[in-house]
Amino acid sequence: VWLKGPMIMKGYHNLPNDTAEALTPDGYFKTGDVGHLDADGYLYITGRKKDLIIVAGEKAVPREIEEMLLTHPAVAQAAVLGKKDASRGEVVVAFVIPKEGQDVKPEELRDHCRQHGLMQWKIPREVFVVTELPLSPTGKILKRVLAEKLAATPG
Repeated sequence: VWLKGPMIMKGYHNLPNDTAEALTPDGYFKTGDVGHLDADGYLYITGRKKDLIIVAGEKAVPREIEEMLLTHPAVAQAAVLGKKDASRGEVVVAFVIPKEGQDVKPEELRDHCRQHGLMQWKIPREVFVVTELPLSPTGKILKRVLAEKLAATPG
């Protein structure tokens, strides 16, 4: 998503490199958000560019996969991120918390994604069923902490 208008900044104070990264030569501000316009012209933000998972050249938006996992009746929370893979660049990995009193198996969640039309390369290669996710003070899932745990996991 890029923006342009009279109220958009001219640059970052004393940060020419950051300004060059954020602004195009013709004045558009690159927000870092990914989204789409619907038929009526409404903008829907679907994620952050830095969060995209590139699987064998295809782009996977974590939020789309998280929303799919959350449609499973036993899933309370989900977080999706990419994990480095020697042959595909990255693969999709999910962390899920089951609803209280529910049990969910990784293969059941992959089948759920498949049955509901998620493209094969977007289906999580690995699903970790956990009891909690690391949260910021504002309640946002700390995906960088999950990424660090993944990086420390062999295989």
